[in-house]
Amino acid sequence: MKLLVLGGTRFLSREVATQAVALGWDVTCACRGRSGPVPEGAAHLAWDRAEPAPAALADGAWDAVVDVTRLPSQARSAVAALREAHWVFVSTVSVYADSSSPAMEPLLEPVTDDVDLAVDPEAYGGMKVACEQVVQAGAASCVVARPGLIVGPGDPTGRFAYWPQRLSRGGEVLAPGSPDDTVQVIDVRDLAAWLLVLAERRTTGVLDAVGTPMPLAEMLDGVAAGVAAGPPALTWVDTSFLEEQGVEPWAGEGSLPLWLPRPAYDGMLSHDPGPAIAAGLRLRPVADTADGCLDSPVVALTPEREAEVLAAWHER
Repeated sequence: MKLLVLGGTRFLSREVATQAVALGWDVTCACRGRSGPVPEGAAHLAWDRAEPAPAALADGAWDAVVDVTRLPSQARSAVAALREAHWVFVSTVSVYADSSSPAMEPLLEPVTDDVDLAVDPEAYGGMKVACEQVVQAGAASCVVARPGLIVGPGDPTGRFAYWPQRLSRGGEVLAPGSPDDTVQVIDVRDLAAWLLVLAERRTTGVLDAVGTPMPLAEMLDGVAAGVAAGPPALTWVDTSFLEEQGVEPWAGEGSLPLWLPRPAYDGMLSHDPGPAIAAGLRLRPVADTADGCLDSPVVALTPEREAEVLAAWHER
């Protein structure tokens, strides 16, 4: 199998290339190479995707291409150079316009221009819609995989890693919202392995690339088991109080990761993994993901701020 990975030096694209090499595939990573080296055993084809595609890209006779881009211009130039390969395009569940529902429709309006997410983060989903449309219209065959929250070793966001690290410290733990709130994550290693299945089988269509939906309380129990922390001492604090305290949802400084306002985001972390599982996806327990996240960077609620919010909750 001759595979071209557009990227290959960070998180998901690197894991795809690493696993493909381990399978004995002929793997080339087309990227600038500024984020680090490509995996051992993979070839590096230098390409800054802001520049025209190098001739070697079109001459490669690739069996399949894996692409994770969010920029429509990059999708257009790559598809134009690689129309005959089978495309595995990694999109996102953020393409759905209604985050309150797990339905795979409607989609956001496409954003066909490249937008700086530091200026307009809301453009992310629309740009991914545009990238999907480019691939679907231009590639000889393709599959679109729409992941939810990707977690595991190498995750640069810390959105999930906060919880293994927090639960491993023990003590009273601030738990956001309701224990019944549904969440789901997918381990980067499981997602990468599945993308290779889609490439090898030349699967077509559109599939949500998501993990098993579960109550947040169940997920936190699994995370605690994975880091040998024992049953967590969770104190559940409702959404309105967290908002009053200025706690941010989802990710970033001052946030409680995985917490999303409900019911506005009831659907974002509750998509059906059944079709993907039928197409070859295999999912590990969340406990098996947790221990690989203890060294990941985390930007979230500090221990001092967590203690302040808990104290205010008890004094209420």
